[in-house]
Amino acid sequence: MSENAHDVVVIGAGPTGLALAIGLRQYGLDVAVLEKEDRSKRQARAGVVWQRALEVLADLGCAERFVAHGIPLHSSELVVRGRPLGVLSMAAPGTRYPRPLSIEQDAMERLLGERLREVGGAVDWSTEAVGVEVGPDGAEVAARGPDGMVRTLRCGWVVGCEGAHSLVRRTLGLPFDGGPRANLRVVQFNALADWRYPYLPGHTYMFLEHGMSAGAAPRPGGGYRFYGFTGDPDRRPLTPPTLEEMRDYLARVTHDPDLRLRPTDPPWTNRARFQDRFARTLRSGRALLAGDSAHLWAPVAAHGLNTGLRGAHNLAWKLASVQRGWARPELLDTYSSEQRLTALRVMRKTSRDRMELPAGRLTLLGMRLLGPHLVRSRRAAAGIRSRLSDLEMHHRESPLSVGSGAGERLPDLPVWSEGGWRRLHALLDYQHWTLLRVTTGPADPQLARLLAGYPVPVRTRAVTPSQGHGRLLPPESLVLVRPDGHLALGASRPEEVAAYLGRWFVRR
Repeated sequence: MSENAHDVVVIGAGPTGLALAIGLRQYGLDVAVLEKEDRSKRQARAGVVWQRALEVLADLGCAERFVAHGIPLHSSELVVRGRPLGVLSMAAPGTRYPRPLSIEQDAMERLLGERLREVGGAVDWSTEAVGVEVGPDGAEVAARGPDGMVRTLRCGWVVGCEGAHSLVRRTLGLPFDGGPRANLRVVQFNALADWRYPYLPGHTYMFLEHGMSAGAAPRPGGGYRFYGFTGDPDRRPLTPPTLEEMRDYLARVTHDPDLRLRPTDPPWTNRARFQDRFARTLRSGRALLAGDSAHLWAPVAAHGLNTGLRGAHNLAWKLASVQRGWARPELLDTYSSEQRLTALRVMRKTSRDRMELPAGRLTLLGMRLLGPHLVRSRRAAAGIRSRLSDLEMHHRESPLSVGSGAGERLPDLPVWSEGGWRRLHALLDYQHWTLLRVTTGPADPQLARLLAGYPVPVRTRAVTPSQGHGRLLPPESLVLVRPDGHLALGASRPEEVAAYLGRWFVRR
């Protein structure tokens, strides 16, 4: 292609845009990434990557470098009105990454940028998209470079990852339903603390007091990321909290009047209020939306960035399949429906959060009475971990999900395959669909002939699950797994697999 012609133009080089570009490059697409800021204007901002997002990063080839630069979070201690109620283990089963990771957004973007360069991509810094035109066969993006000159980039597809004020979304006239979150704001501050609570590697704290909350998570650069949610009745102008204000706030919510803070180097502090908004659709012809361009909400439990990463993971393989001529364009509509439903679930979950949102007296009383039981209860603790980790997120309602268990994320089970015990995720590949033959018998020659009729890459693996894991992998079945690790089809005959592929993919 010429310099100004690309398969995809991604607008915005935040974590979502970078992750999407990496996924597309892994499929061999020509991708241009435009970012209006220069490379030095990176901020600490988001600070946690949950377990499912770490699996996403593994598919993109950069999870291990994230782990090397972050702090695995092992446990979280709940303190209500100065009274410790118990410690919750953060480790979740069924994944190679059992613990969430403390790592700040500027480091995430640097590591994602390194990976993008490894797969042959790059970011056009100080380059602002100033106009978008979308036609039936492609799109054009007008981009103003650092020299002030405007050039036109032609592309097959344009994806807006540029945030709440998305040019792509506004150009398309797509409604952004919702509005401001009433009476809620957050303060954030990176600091070293002298206080009564001991520093333990990978140990976080959550404090609840009447009308206010605070969290403390150890950060890779030393000290803690402190944050607190409060009401916002008067909606004063937003200014970053001062050291003295943050100290007084934390002293009150932690019941530690002798608490002292020292800002980290470099310092970072922030105060914000929020919008709860959803784009009515994430696809309009040759244009798509991802990340905060598509949905945003209050950062309760730190799921905004994680949802954006999982959305990029969902979109990249579908967009690549359509652009390479393997799949029908309707496949991209499933990205819109799946990601909107996923984001809606996350927003509903965070709006009912009782661990971080400011609480009234009755809620605090209930927490003090029931909190110790919930932390000690294996079932309740497992439910909390599952919700936080995003490992329970599914696409059961998707038209791509057919059969028992379809739509669920496939856990990383131990399976017998190719003469030994292996982890199931080691048999999967983000650049391929995987067909699991749950049998010890020989392969059916008809199956290979049917798969050969489609250009979409499908790898077949014979597996036997370990005892107790037969629900998702029933004996003598054929289980088709999407590139993003979600179950697509449970079948018993090769013809069912061929019929499924024929619904979404073109024949050779």
